[in-house]
Amino acid sequence: MRAKTHLLAVSLLLLPMLGSCELEKSDLDVKKITRSVAYSLPVFHLNQLPMDTHISTNAFKLFIDSLDPSHCYFLQPDIDRFSEDAKNLHKYLRKGNIDFAHDVFNTLSERIENRMDFTEQQLQQGFDTTLDEAFLWDRKDEPWPKDEAEWDDLWRKRLKNEYVSRLVSKQVYADAQTATNTVENLETNRVAGAATETTNTVARAKSSDTIENENLSPEEFILERYKQFNLMMETFDEEMLLQRYLSSFSLVYDPHSDYMSPSSVEDFDINMKLSLVGIGAMLRSDDGAAKIERIIPGGPADRDGRLEAGDKIIAVGDGTGEPVSILHWPLYKAVRLIRGDEGSTVVLTIIPASDRSGTRTKKIDLVREEVKLEEQAAKSEIKTLTTDDGKTRKFGVILLPDFYADFQATNKNKKDARRASTDVRRLINELTPEGIDGLVLDLRNNGGGSLVESIETAGLFISSGPIVQVKERNGIQVLPDADPEISYDGPMIVLVNRLSASASEILAAALQDYKRALIVGDRQTHGKGTVQTLMTLGDRKGSLKLTTAGFYRINGGSTQLKGVTPDIVIPSYLDVMDVGEDSLEHALPWDTIRPAMYRTYGDLSKLVPMLADQSNDRIENSEEFTTFLAKRERLKQRYETKTVSLSLADRVAEAEAEKELDDIQSGAFLDEDNDDKKDDIILDETLHILSDLIDMQQMTETSQVIAPNFSEK
Repeated sequence: MRAKTHLLAVSLLLLPMLGSCELEKSDLDVKKITRSVAYSLPVFHLNQLPMDTHISTNAFKLFIDSLDPSHCYFLQPDIDRFSEDAKNLHKYLRKGNIDFAHDVFNTLSERIENRMDFTEQQLQQGFDTTLDEAFLWDRKDEPWPKDEAEWDDLWRKRLKNEYVSRLVSKQVYADAQTATNTVENLETNRVAGAATETTNTVARAKSSDTIENENLSPEEFILERYKQFNLMMETFDEEMLLQRYLSSFSLVYDPHSDYMSPSSVEDFDINMKLSLVGIGAMLRSDDGAAKIERIIPGGPADRDGRLEAGDKIIAVGDGTGEPVSILHWPLYKAVRLIRGDEGSTVVLTIIPASDRSGTRTKKIDLVREEVKLEEQAAKSEIKTLTTDDGKTRKFGVILLPDFYADFQATNKNKKDARRASTDVRRLINELTPEGIDGLVLDLRNNGGGSLVESIETAGLFISSGPIVQVKERNGIQVLPDADPEISYDGPMIVLVNRLSASASEILAAALQDYKRALIVGDRQTHGKGTVQTLMTLGDRKGSLKLTTAGFYRINGGSTQLKGVTPDIVIPSYLDVMDVGEDSLEHALPWDTIRPAMYRTYGDLSKLVPMLADQSNDRIENSEEFTTFLAKRERLKQRYETKTVSLSLADRVAEAEAEKELDDIQSGAFLDEDNDDKKDDIILDETLHILSDLIDMQQMTETSQVIAPNFSEK
């Protein structure tokens, strides 16, 4: 899952001298930490890969790319020199030697100083915005400049793109309260982030009506951005470099494993204690940017509806002054700004997930507020549908945004504990007397939660039996639902999307394997089929977050990477976006183990081809879906476009034409899971599929869906 002449003389005089960035030494025992990581990774990670040349060469690439993701600061001769050590880094690591990391960083500092001088000179010369030329902003797979002439031409276009972006922002987006983000921001936002995750919470508030650095000329604006980058690099210390370097090795094992320095661990622990007061989103370092992995259900950000998975936070403020850029910060430092007292305001500047080129940003004002458990709890409603032959059917819809469990209440008094499975059971008991003809369990955007709750919720729809298999280094464990009681035995669909992950995938996979329910939704679910454990390395040594287990379906297939493939696919915006495990580098592969023993309930698979044909016919003849698919195609084209024009006239025209696409990213979430903001055409089509299923079951005299088929699997 990867991103982007007027008062110039005065601003240049005010710009401080920018020398090489000196790396501040830390008081950590770097040698012992490095050796601990080198020997722990092969032993405790799930796949137990040896620390060898394969790990070394891949870590080399990850480390270099993390410092220069757009391949624009280093020169090819630098890379050639670095490459001489690429096959031996694992040997140095075992000795506790990180001299290579220092060498690379020192070279980067020299290159940054050189490019600052070039930037000042180029801005003084100005740009001809009438020329017909383009800039390749997505350079992650491009070679480094081979010499200074190629280097200078690349940077001329970079700076010109930032200049044009600023002009377009003032001309086109100012009225929409949207500001430009320079490609420098997008491309260097990976330089200082550490691969850590954390959770924070946010409340609903209004949009900011200010534009960042509104009064600066384009030249001043660009200089200010590069000045911030240089200042960030000056604060880069040995602990930050150590975290970046060691994480490059752990990330070769899989994208969810990383090294957390002592400062990161300290912030992580604080965040866990204050996890309910923040911005209501799970954040992940995405090449250095604070990328939103998931919106916490029921949290203020979820209620607000504007922050979405895939958005990147690039600046944080309090609404009283200019926001502070966090583009180049390690994530644990950015989190310190995002967190705050309950009731305080935080102003977030974000790059929307739909804008991969990073040419636009938005500001959002939010109020930090505690997440109330009842606000993320399961909810139900009854939907009615009139069939073609005039029948009116009633369907129960249960929205389950998270597999939650109030562990504190559980420990004190199990009776008073709020849990996902007990809430779903209660909602089923409330819906059943209403005479519902079928049930939809909506798991869209459900990123997981308690494994126990996932198992017990799945058990509401089957008699006792295995739900999931867990593979660890020391063997495989089959986790069952032991309760033979069935809360609902009627026709059923589980609705999923690309953001349905982990525990959601376990439930959907189990009910699909049992042939108990149809799975409907995006082309596949998220594909997060692993479990991480935080392993301390000792006092003042930090911790390793390692993948130590994997989830497997009862049919033997992993939920890793492939997720769950729905029986019937409904087109989705998320299918054309970089969302899911398969977008992450070095993701663990899909594999299989021996199936568990279980009994199926009927055979829904025989009905799927006809159900899918009927659904496709409805979609093809639906005006709403025709509009939906046209917008999705435009969004896909935007995602696939890796160049931008450097002609001001062309860029203004493109910006005017694409304004509508700024709302499509919101549509990717609002259309699909927010019934009080937009018509939910995905849910509507799901209800039609459920009605068709009932018709077919009645026609084939198989309405007793859960009459067991006792063939062993």
